[in-house]
Amino acid sequence: MEGRRILLAVTGSIAAYKIPILVRLFVKAKSEVKILITESASHFVSPSVLATLSKNDVFSDFFEGDTWNNHVELGLWAEVMLIAPASANTIAKMAAGLCDNMVLATYLSAKCPVFFAPAMDRDMWKHPATQRNVQMLQSYGNTIIPVQYGELASGLIGEGRMAEPEEIFSVIEKFFSLA
Repeated sequence: MEGRRILLAVTGSIAAYKIPILVRLFVKAKSEVKILITESASHFVSPSVLATLSKNDVFSDFFEGDTWNNHVELGLWAEVMLIAPASANTIAKMAAGLCDNMVLATYLSAKCPVFFAPAMDRDMWKHPATQRNVQMLQSYGNTIIPVQYGELASGLIGEGRMAEPEEIFSVIEKFFSLA
């Protein structure tokens, strides 16, 4: 994993609280991590924490002050793009090719393999529209990191939990070992 370039996109889900652990795992393995974050994700995890752990700026908008954050350049830089947590909203937008934020613009520009780790409540996960969107993303060549069964933020028990950071790390590590 040393020297590998990972572009991590964080979207709006309570599971975003797990992302600092994942960033630390990548950094400890000597990977370079750049992070994109949606506005809603920033309510669940601090961009400052992610910037500190990754040792890189966190991108949330196309413009910051007088600087333009080039989503195309980020997509070309990455050897892997990982969207975790991938909310139902983001998955739907990815499947439809919508482009209303930095994460989606970068996803549509990415030339590298894309992995996504869904996270949502049980009924959202099981909804036919979500299942169709996940299948569509897979048909585009994206790789799903399967949801887990367990207690959800709503208090319900079922599928929809984002995979644990160690499991996500392992999937990406295995990808690079086979590359």
